Amino acid sequence: MHEMSIALAVVDQVESAARPDGARSVDSVRLQVGELAGVVPDALAFSFELACAGTVLEGAELIVEPVPARARCGPCTNTWPVGMPPHLSCPACGGASTELLSGRELGIVSVSWHDAPLPVPTHQER
Repeated sequence: MHEMSIALAVVDQVESAARPDGARSVDSVRLQVGELAGVVPDALAFSFELACAGTVLEGAELIVEPVPARARCGPCTNTWPVGMPPHLSCPACGGASTELLSGRELGIVSVSWHDAPLPVPTHQER
């Protein structure tokens, strides 16, 4: 299941960003996942929970934003939802010269975390 490798990569990237900034816990991770990315959302959520165990992300919520697949016909410029299974020939003119506009995305959009409290300076440090 490649969802586990995706989850591990997300955890690694978020930890790499969060730890140097002093994060003590991560609340949520928002991902964009394209319809054609080949990712099963339930399997990704399960894998993400396992991958987060014992890390600063433990207990973090995974928010998946689905991105619908869309294509554009070169000759007639018609755009349409590709769907699953993908329909890549133009429904308006039947042309096969199409450009995929969206649907293959797979990326971190945002992360929400709590920073560790700043140390209170002692009298000597002031």
